[in-house]
Amino acid sequence: MHRSYTVIGFLAGLLGATAVGAQTKTVKIGVLNDQTSVYADTGGPGSTLAAQMAVEDSGLLQKGWKIEVIAADHQNKPDVGSSIARQWYDVDKVDMIIDLPNSGVALAVNQIAKEKNKVVIVSGSGTTELTGKACTPNTVHWTYDTYMLAKGTGTAMAKSGGNTWFFVTIDNALGAALEKDTTTAIVAAGGKSLGGVRHPLNNADFSSYLLQAQASGAKVVGLANAGNDATNAIKQAHEFGLTARGQKLAALLIVVSDVHGLGLEIAQGLTLTESFYWDTNAQTRAFSDRFAKQAKNGARPTMEHAGVYAGVLHYLKAAEALGDTSDGAKLVVKMKELPTEDPLFGRGAIRADGRKIHPAYLFEVKTPAESKAPWDYYKLVATIPADEAFRPLAESECPLLKK
Repeated sequence: MHRSYTVIGFLAGLLGATAVGAQTKTVKIGVLNDQTSVYADTGGPGSTLAAQMAVEDSGLLQKGWKIEVIAADHQNKPDVGSSIARQWYDVDKVDMIIDLPNSGVALAVNQIAKEKNKVVIVSGSGTTELTGKACTPNTVHWTYDTYMLAKGTGTAMAKSGGNTWFFVTIDNALGAALEKDTTTAIVAAGGKSLGGVRHPLNNADFSSYLLQAQASGAKVVGLANAGNDATNAIKQAHEFGLTARGQKLAALLIVVSDVHGLGLEIAQGLTLTESFYWDTNAQTRAFSDRFAKQAKNGARPTMEHAGVYAGVLHYLKAAEALGDTSDGAKLVVKMKELPTEDPLFGRGAIRADGRKIHPAYLFEVKTPAESKAPWDYYKLVATIPADEAFRPLAESECPLLKK
């Protein structure tokens, strides 16, 4: 069972009545993610809020458009996510599905969107297959992917002396892609992998995996997981004294909400890669202040939330330019034609393979003494230019690129 719910009380009718000559357009957007479990803080209700804010900021309500946002929990199960997607596309007349943390779910919905000629924008999943072998004319991959994370954290740690790695990897599509891309990055930087171990989703006890990591003798223990799995592993590694014994932790997919949950006493010194940080500039701070006023416990947005906001904003920009949302592939073509620009990622573009291009940032988590305010957690180590942060088109296996 799943539950969908409308999250915006729309003013389109009222606004349309006062807009002279405005033509009513109807758009329905579905936020599909983990609302209650391991990825709920990184995406969850915050992604729904971000989509709502994008609708409000698009200016289309004032032009008489009726835009509805609904949300559902895919429970991190591809069959559940597929069922919801089919219901939304076929019965509920959803035009676009967004977010989709959990690579297995994202890959499944990716194919359904192609089959139904609808649109899917992926913000929460990291698998590069979405712009590789599994790419379709109907999908845009917005926020990050495993190549970007490996390019940042993996390369930086390998070059700074962490040239032998052991992976603690979640046993799903995300984990496999993250370990594979990070291994490629560290080998390119002169390092090597000494092996790894797989763990199930939403794992509680990492002691046996950490013992194997210690026994490997690797200089770096790479955590190829995310959400609560990543934070649980980091907490237990801290309790286990892993870093005190000389090994380093590489949190390959960790975001600001994870650092907040860990606390700086435990998270300090972690190296991580993100494509958005709330405290980057005046525009990101202004958005994040608005977001925090409506979010649970005043939370600042994650990069997943930022990707949902920017993705919805650009989708609506393309919908207005095209004047029609019925043909998903045609709408994605328009999204690729139009340059992207928003207050969170700045200017960018969507490539032919569906990959959204923007810079990535290598951060180090501050010490408690360095942090001057709530959510003041990161210091910038390096900026990875947009043309380097993602896999080059020349290396892509996307069938859309074939002549």
